[in-house]
Amino acid sequence: MTTHTVGEDDILAFATLTGDRHPQHTDPDWAADSLFGEQIAHGLLVLSFAVGLLDLDPGRVVALRRVRDAVFKRPVKIGDVIRAEDRTIGTRRVDDEHELVDVRLRIVNQDDRLVLSATLELLCR
Repeated sequence: MTTHTVGEDDILAFATLTGDRHPQHTDPDWAADSLFGEQIAHGLLVLSFAVGLLDLDPGRVVALRRVRDAVFKRPVKIGDVIRAEDRTIGTRRVDDEHELVDVRLRIVNQDDRLVLSATLELLCR
């Protein structure tokens, strides 16, 4: 099972790449006085890590087509270890060579607590 330990470097790099420099993510002093009491990862960073943690066969998966119903359940803090759990919940034929595959995604932390859930739609061969 593949996991990822979220580091401050991950968060700061994501902030630089996206321009989302909210102090909840980037300023430890500001974050210390926030609702969460410390810096947390961007929700979209966690979702991005999740896709990378999935064992997607590049010979089969053509593209991530859609993300639906993403719910950010609890914060991911520096040092948290996350892992992705996925389950196929449906398929639809697109043409003779491709189908759309709906995958229910759950991201859990080192305590097996749900931090994010979403449905992914994958275009597959």
